Amino acid sequence: MARLFAAWRRIVWAICAVVLAACSDQPAFHAQEITGADFGRDFVLPDTEGRVRRLADFRGEVVALYFGFIQCPDVCPTALARAVEVKRLLGAQGERFRVVFVTVDPERDTPEVVRAYLNAFDPTFVGLIPPDAATLEATAKAFRVFYRKVPTGASYTMDHTATTFVYDPKGRLRLAVPHAMGAKEFAEDVARLFAEAP
Repeated sequence: MARLFAAWRRIVWAICAVVLAACSDQPAFHAQEITGADFGRDFVLPDTEGRVRRLADFRGEVVALYFGFIQCPDVCPTALARAVEVKRLLGAQGERFRVVFVTVDPERDTPEVVRAYLNAFDPTFVGLIPPDAATLEATAKAFRVFYRKVPTGASYTMDHTATTFVYDPKGRLRLAVPHAMGAKEFAEDVARLFAEAP
């Protein structure tokens, strides 16, 4: 009987080990987890009101940081509209979900233009404007973000990275959200970050 019980116990432990191993293979997030990344540690940029902002200003919030430009025809407005929906899906937690938009086109994106544009989505969204080309270049490099001016007739457009970088309430870079990911999955990931550090 004791031998039978010992054999049964070994079978149960083996099943538990298989189940736990299967669970550990499941991704914790829909987005790419980049916890511990050696880039995107901070920024020091003026906002649309002229205040110098850095990541520490948003401690206690989940920050979604996005690089774009105001005259972007589709990618940027789609990303910002998704962020509006993420905030709605989060309910009360949405008050602690902070969208930070960094322009890669400070030549045209003045503080007034950026503020008016973001207000059309959500007045709580923060706009940051690099004061000069060197600051923009250094900031983009610090986040491994690509951008480039592309001439279009008498004007130009901008190519740029469309990834959203997400920081947890402790200010740690945690996720890289691809442009194609839906608002529901994005909101679920943000909710998980809040659950880790309520």
